[in-house]
Amino acid sequence: SDKLKNLLDLLPEHDLPEDLKSKHCKRCVVVGSGGILHGSELGHLLNQFDIVIRLNDAPVQGYTDDVGNKTTIRMTYPEGAPLPEHEYPPDSLFVAVLFKSVDFNWLQAMVKNETL
Repeated sequence: SDKLKNLLDLLPEHDLPEDLKSKHCKRCVVVGSGGILHGSELGHLLNQFDIVIRLNDAPVQGYTDDVGNKTTIRMTYPEGAPLPEHEYPPDSLFVAVLFKSVDFNWLQAMVKNETL
């Protein structure tokens, strides 16, 4: 618990971005990375949702016809995060899901700009 408290003390205080806070989230969709949408051509439909939550390394680039190109929230555990920078649109929210000790070490290294 001391390790977690120390880590939380390092993090800046932030609220949700205004555009997310103001949404009433009438229609949300969660897009995973299992490949079930490949060939579906549902991208235009997925883009119509108010909130599009993408999980782990669900790719967008190269698959927009099938998965759309809108990302409101990207939720992932550290080792499931996509590597390409273009998978993190500047107007989306990144949510790190931490549950293992190594995840907390990763977050501390990111905040302090340290090598892990």
